[in-house]
Amino acid sequence: MDDQGRRKLGIIAGVGLAGGLLPGITLGPETVDVALSVLIATIVLVVLTQVIYIGPSARVPLPALAAFGLAGFAQDALIWWLLSWLGPKVSELRVEGLTTILLAALITRSTLLLLSQLSPAMETAED
Repeated sequence: MDDQGRRKLGIIAGVGLAGGLLPGITLGPETVDVALSVLIATIVLVVLTQVIYIGPSARVPLPALAAFGLAGFAQDALIWWLLSWLGPKVSELRVEGLTTILLAALITRSTLLLLSQLSPAMETAED
């Protein structure tokens, strides 16, 4: 799996974990509403993190990973803040409070960085 695939998988897992674990995130009363809310949150996060990419492309030392993680956390917090405004307009997604936004950003970025650092690095073929 390439770097973009690992990032997308990390975002999908992070959105699912944040939506399932945090009581301040309401995805909807029915299964269809929940699926639509997760889909919308995932699409918004994937598109915005692809347009403005903050993060390592390969394994990096811990200080660099911490710097990328902090910048990415700020980016994800701003995206979750956007989702708190945009969500009720297009689906049943509700994000209540600054604490929930910050925790959702922390879960999303941690999952993304964890999957990108734990997955096997792509091997290059030598000619």
